[in-house]
Amino acid sequence: MRIGVLGTGAVGRAIATRLVQLGHEVTMGSRSADGEALKEWIAEAGEGAKGADFATAAADSELLFNCTAGIASLAALDSAGAENLAGKTLVDVAVPLDFSAGFPPSLAVCNDDSLGEQIQAAFPQVKVVKTLNTLTAALMVRPTALANGDHTVFVSGNDAGAKETVIGILESFGHTDVIDLGDISTARGAEMVLPLWLRLMGAVNTPMFNLKVVR
Repeated sequence: MRIGVLGTGAVGRAIATRLVQLGHEVTMGSRSADGEALKEWIAEAGEGAKGADFATAAADSELLFNCTAGIASLAALDSAGAENLAGKTLVDVAVPLDFSAGFPPSLAVCNDDSLGEQIQAAFPQVKVVKTLNTLTAALMVRPTALANGDHTVFVSGNDAGAKETVIGILESFGHTDVIDLGDISTARGAEMVLPLWLRLMGAVNTPMFNLKVVR
């Protein structure tokens, strides 16, 4: 599959690299096609890895991951262009963390709204699926690195077919316990896990943990 990964940070690089390893043709998108982060990633990822600006990455891909900083995601997607996003599944991994008051950050959007919903409202022709934002990047793409993969990941979205496609990708990463929370409004709960996640990371002194829903 031709997949675009928007964002060159740790999450974007982890997801893009894993997708290349699984045989997908991956274009990492950045504000500039000549950015050093893109060049470094292409050199590391090898065959099947390309770099481009946001608009080209979106236009050339069948499915997209939004791995941009949450408070900048809407602007980044605007740069990608609604016409290049229309009709495609967008896997939204971002969280709207606000560091303006220092650490720990607050959520710029919460309670009665979510970043996932804002993206869906801004780009109604896109099939937004929220997932993977409740665990660290290393476990997003290789869940078996912890407890042999016996932990939970969530999906939220309005389009059943898009969620099925995304669940297939999650399973290819190694996820075995995927819970469909429901429509995109349920992304509120998934995004609000982050304040708890940050406190847990401080308590257990490692990001290599995740939640398991026992039922």
